[in-house]
Amino acid sequence: MAGTLRILLDWCRPRPYGRPAPLVLLNGLAEQAESWYRNHRFWRRHFDVHLPNLLAYEGEALHRRIKDGLPISVDYLVDQLHLYLEEFVQTPPYHLVASSMGGKVAVEFAVRYPQFISRLVLICPSGLGDEEHLPLVEGVRRSDFRALIDSVFHDPRQVDPDLVAYYQRKFTNRRWRSGLLRTVRGTMDHCVHPLLAQVPQPTLLISGQEDRIVNPRHAAEAAHTLANGHFVLIPHCGHAPQIEKARLINRLVLDFLTLAKPSGFPLEVGEPVMRKP
Repeated sequence: MAGTLRILLDWCRPRPYGRPAPLVLLNGLAEQAESWYRNHRFWRRHFDVHLPNLLAYEGEALHRRIKDGLPISVDYLVDQLHLYLEEFVQTPPYHLVASSMGGKVAVEFAVRYPQFISRLVLICPSGLGDEEHLPLVEGVRRSDFRALIDSVFHDPRQVDPDLVAYYQRKFTNRRWRSGLLRTVRGTMDHCVHPLLAQVPQPTLLISGQEDRIVNPRHAAEAAHTLANGHFVLIPHCGHAPQIEKARLINRLVLDFLTLAKPSGFPLEVGEPVMRKP
């Protein structure tokens, strides 16, 4: 109750002049930047939010690369992120919040450019273990968009009809499907687990207990290797907590990125407790 009241008061309080700290959101393979639709408005109240669309599956840059026989790899996406931040975002350090495959890009970027990063939040990040399930691939090949959506969400009531319509349209677009499958091929075997010990920034790993794509046990184990890692397991939640448990994720991310000691903030009764492994 106290946490909810604090948020309401903060929303009503006038904001001082000045640009807030930059927050960059990185989506996963099956998503586009719009997938943060339940989060970015809340976070914009506190941060300068950026949503780079690195995975533009119909984009000219990606298809030129495919035509030239070059892979759409994690290294390529890290370079694209670096270019975007240099060109369009204020001076660092940045906060990175990344979902699924975007977690691979975030970890690689944090290791290559540690001076650019303040804190990291990894939501159901891939690349932490040896075994991952990609119903996305079979769904695209069979044009079965419903199977893809069902594999992501634990609670089907959280699936927005507009999200279903989006995938229904995209699965019939050959250029979009080609770009997506080439990106899957170039990124799926990229493992970032060995790099975690080199990540010095405070890092929050969030997993859905019912995630059928990335094993939450891998994230819990990976948090042990981080110098300053914290882990949250969210019950009754699948692979997209930022959509399925948006209100909770909004609060967790806000508190983790703003509190001096993020591992110590209280959560309301019935919510998962954040802990250092």
